[in-house]
Amino acid sequence: MVHNKFKGLGIALITPFKGGEVDYTALRRLLDYQLSNGVDFLCILATTGETPCLSAEERKQIKDIVVEKVQGRIPILMGCGGNNTNAVVQTLKTEDFTGIDGILSVCPYYNKPSQEGLYQHFKAIAAATELPVVLYNVPGRVGVNMTAETTLRLANDCENIVAIKEASGDFTQIDDIIKNKPENFDVISGDDGITFPLITLGAVGVISVIGNALPKEFSRMVRLALNGDYSNALTIHHQFTELFKLLFVDGNPAGVKAMLNSMGLIENELRLPLVPSRISTFEKIAAIIKELNIKC
Repeated sequence: MVHNKFKGLGIALITPFKGGEVDYTALRRLLDYQLSNGVDFLCILATTGETPCLSAEERKQIKDIVVEKVQGRIPILMGCGGNNTNAVVQTLKTEDFTGIDGILSVCPYYNKPSQEGLYQHFKAIAAATELPVVLYNVPGRVGVNMTAETTLRLANDCENIVAIKEASGDFTQIDDIIKNKPENFDVISGDDGITFPLITLGAVGVISVIGNALPKEFSRMVRLALNGDYSNALTIHHQFTELFKLLFVDGNPAGVKAMLNSMGLIENELRLPLVPSRISTFEKIAAIIKELNIKC
């Protein structure tokens, strides 16, 4: 039986840029920061990493640097998805996944497949790899929602589909999955702002954006919640309520890059078509970081 290694606080790792190029020095600095502040796993080359705007060579170098830095200390989940099923399957069969502990595969975007199309897409992906597969349902980005019924069908039919990153925001749907899932399948929050309530329902962790900047603080909230200490976890959750909103008001990862820049960890650069957050947003984020007295 294939087990899910991706529990607790996972980081949806950003890609730092400097002068239009990937800033590999800042990437290594960020990895040291994450590894020394209690994160449970990393999620690389996915949405928050601006992966669609990276070249194949940049993606390979980022993957190699992360694997080299981590050295097996925590699991690494890597994005591998798309809206061309055959292309994803070929990638899984031909590319080097040494050092990678599982793949995160997003629902196909733009094509708007039916539920049967989603099922067949992910079934083909699961069959193409021996790695654990984490599904990624994010209808706000891809234009189609994978229903609880389809998720549960995949969870029961494909042994190496071990979890879903749920970012639909639909509590009824997510609760349906948690209630009816097989024992060897987990739900991971895909939204920082609702991680606390989802853990109280039975989610096993989060793939976090805010964790890029606040790994120590957010991991404490996640662990408290997972251990049933809901009162103290809720206190931390409420400390970050305003930040949750600010992180996404100008799009992701603009907000978290503004936060990391205000902390002196990276340049405040994104790749087009994404642009940095507005000055007003940046100033609000910087003020909250100062108030929270966050130290790098």
